[in-house]
Formats: sequence, C-alpha cells, structure tokens
Amino acid sequence: MSLLMRHAFLLMLFALALNGCATPASLAPRASYSNPVLDADLPDPAVLKAPDGFYYVYGTQGGGEGQMRNVQVARSPDLLRWELLGDALPAKPSWASKTQDFWAPHVHRASGRYYLYYSAKPDAALADPERGLCLAVATANRPEGPYRDKGEPLQCGSGFVNIDPMAYDDPATGKRLLYWGSGFGAIKVQELGPDRLDFAPGSAPVDLIQPVKSEDPHEYQRLIEGAWVIRRDGYYYLFYSGDNCCGPKAHYAVMVARSRSATGRFETLAAATGAPNSVILERQGLWVAPGHNAVVQDADGNDWMLYHAVDSRRPRSKPADDVNTRRVMLLDRIVWKDGWPQVEGRGPSTAPRPAPAVRP
Repeated sequence: MSLLMRHAFLLMLFALALNGCATPASLAPRASYSNPVLDADLPDPAVLKAPDGFYYVYGTQGGGEGQMRNVQVARSPDLLRWELLGDALPAKPSWASKTQDFWAPHVHRASGRYYLYYSAKPDAALADPERGLCLAVATANRPEGPYRDKGEPLQCGSGFVNIDPMAYDDPATGKRLLYWGSGFGAIKVQELGPDRLDFAPGSAPVDLIQPVKSEDPHEYQRLIEGAWVIRRDGYYYLFYSGDNCCGPKAHYAVMVARSRSATGRFETLAAATGAPNSVILERQGLWVAPGHNAVVQDADGNDWMLYHAVDSRRPRSKPADDVNTRRVMLLDRIVWKDGWPQVEGRGPSTAPRPAPAVRP
C-alpha cells in the first residue's frame, strides 16, 4: 500500500471513530410540545407535584359530555400528557349542596395529607342574593381525592371577594398562609391555624395588592385575582391576574409583584421598573384572555407557567354558551431577568417549544 493510500485509509478510520462516539441521545432531536397541553375546558388550573411522581392539576367546576364535576382533577407524568381523573370533590358540602359555583381550587400537601382550598356559593344565597361566595377547605389522603369538606365554610362575604385561595407555607417563618381575593378588592393573605382548617386565632387579613381604577385599555389591574406565590433568591413573587377572565368582554393577563416578606409589602413590576403595567403574559395570536396561572418546576429546576386561555377558533363548549368561556390549559416557560420573571414574547407560545425536563 502506498503512503498516500495509507494516509487516506487512516483518515477514514478516524472519521468512523468520531461517528461512533456520537451517542443516539446527542443525535436525537430534543422533545418539543405545542399549546394547548390539555384541550379541555379546565379553568383556573392549580398544579401540585406529588410524591408518586405525577403532576396533578385542579380546576373550576365543569366537565364535558354532560358530566358536571365539582372540582376537576387531571394528572400527568411530564406536564404535557394529561389524563382527566374525574371529580376530586364528588360529594358537595352540606352548606352548598344545591348550588353550582365551585371555583378555583388549590391543593396543598402537608404531613402526608392533602388540603383542598376552594370557593363555593352557599345554599343560603339561593334565598338571599346578597350572600356571596365562601372560602372552604376539604381534606383527603390522596392527591386525586376524594376530598371531604370540613363541614362549614372557612369564611364568607359579599359578591365574589372570597375566591381563588392559594395555601403556602413560608419557609422563612414556618407560618401557614392563605392568599385569596377578587371582586374588585385587594389580594389578601392571612395566617392559618396549626390544623390548616381555620384561620389562626387572633390573625387578621393583610391587603397586599390593590386594584387600579383606570379607563386605559392596557390596564389589567382594575380587578385582580388568582394569587400564586413562589420564593426565589430571597424574594417572594406574587403572580396575579386581571381584569376580566371570560365572556364577551374578556380582557385578562398575568401580572407580578415581589417582596422580601411573604406578607408584604409587595412592589409591582410597574412600580419597580417604570413599565406601563406589570403584565408578563397577555393575549397573543389566537389565544384570548390568558391568565389565572400556577407555577411549577420541571426535573431540571426550570420554572413553568401553567394557565388557561380561550382558543378563538373554539371559544365556547356548547352553542348556547357565552363566547370566551371555554378555557383550555396552556404551558410556557418562565425565564428570569434582572430579578423578575418573564414569559417569552409576553404571550402564549403559538409554535413548538422545547419540552419540560423529565426524569427517566
């Protein structure tokens, strides 16, 4: 073999060796997903990562195929493939056995037990229209339920002020907290008692974020609701939504504020940065009125926003329904810049995106 041929042969072997070093994983395309991740009417999603490895999501009363579920529940191994499980609260509480407004649940796990906080209209409201919705709590031994109400409301009031609860254990103080609020009032927080079934004796609600009176069409804070709190790098971030979730005048977005304390004072993104508003997610493309979000981490510790929005191509479940009432579930990644969360493009993604990381 000539010297030239020998060099060519060695180069060929070297190229083959390099090819052999490439693993199938490095050659395979990265997994991706497209919105929606659950094409079903499941408003106000709240997510929980359970010890069984599944993500569970809980939503406002509803359900397809003529089957009404008081608290909808679904689960997924990866935040993308969701299986509807049925009704987490199959038996209505005695004080709300005849009404149908079971809204915006949130499930919190503590000491191996599951606590479902939700809103419901009491039966007394059927005779007295001045009676508004109540905060309530139910418990179960499994994330999917069935949950059983404690037997009486946690707190009642006028209109729809007492809705959208979110339970949170403050790692800095050890206090058990409940956030809630809507109805043109403030987002509030109050300490829960040791059993998590009542507010702590002597505690009182603290107002955190106030609505803003404005005729500006870009202002979403005229009504605020849907609180969700996380802690990151010494700050507590309060995500909230406004101002009109659904219907013909749907106008909804996600906003954010932060504080060094879980009970405030919270500074909005607009106040801190001079931005015209505190919005980090609003309408984009075919997705109408995105909001009422939850935040969850994937296997790599990346933050993701799970939320509802209306598909403008199918804005109602039934022909007789109001427009912009069929709210499906979407997912987008949160990125952090200068101490604040952002959603790429400030709107729901409309093209394929890299999927959340999952453990094998």
